[in-house]
Amino acid sequence: MMVRDSLWLGMLATLRREMTLLWRRKSDSLNPLLFLLMVSSLFPLGVSPAPDVLALLSPGIIWVVALLSCLLSTESMFRSDFDDGALELMLLNPQPLYFHVMVKVLAHWCLTGIPLAIMAPVVALMLNLPPAAIPVLMISLLLGTLPLVFIGAIGAALTVGLRRGGVLLSLIVLPLYVPVLIFGADAVKRAAEGSFAPGQLAILAAFFMLSFALAPLAVAGALKISVDS
Repeated sequence: MMVRDSLWLGMLATLRREMTLLWRRKSDSLNPLLFLLMVSSLFPLGVSPAPDVLALLSPGIIWVVALLSCLLSTESMFRSDFDDGALELMLLNPQPLYFHVMVKVLAHWCLTGIPLAIMAPVVALMLNLPPAAIPVLMISLLLGTLPLVFIGAIGAALTVGLRRGGVLLSLIVLPLYVPVLIFGADAVKRAAEGSFAPGQLAILAAFFMLSFALAPLAVAGALKISVDS
């Protein structure tokens, strides 16, 4: 019982610390939102301002830009902990690293992935996405951004010890983003065409649960490898 209580107290302390640090570094949360708005607003200028064209391309545009927004905030996920020595203390903690990693990544998702899903209707209206597809867009982003953040956390953990690991991080992470991108964009596309896409949303939900359960193990192992090397 005492071990369980100490584990919960440690997880709550980690959550409080991460939320405080992320709140102080507001740019880490605002940059993905600004990137989403700015890049999405450029597509009508570079592709076509015709409403029919934008309505056809908007599901893929929104999902690609949201994916890149998640990648933008990933590199710094463990960087400050590595620089100030907090990562070594986390590894030396007698409590399982799995739970600390899970809480840290969830805190990062709460201040990056969830705001992206909330901001999505604004971008959808800019790109002439049919209003009936906006709820599916928000649900797909809520389900899809968590796997994106966890996959990005694996890449960030592997490259945390490298001074210029941004390119390597992109090479590791982007191929793993593709399945989430395919099913997320297809769900929004089908909703925009007037049909429902329970299969695509169910697959995104499966990605959500699998990443929540298994990705912290991979992140913890990657952090141990990076620190040991």
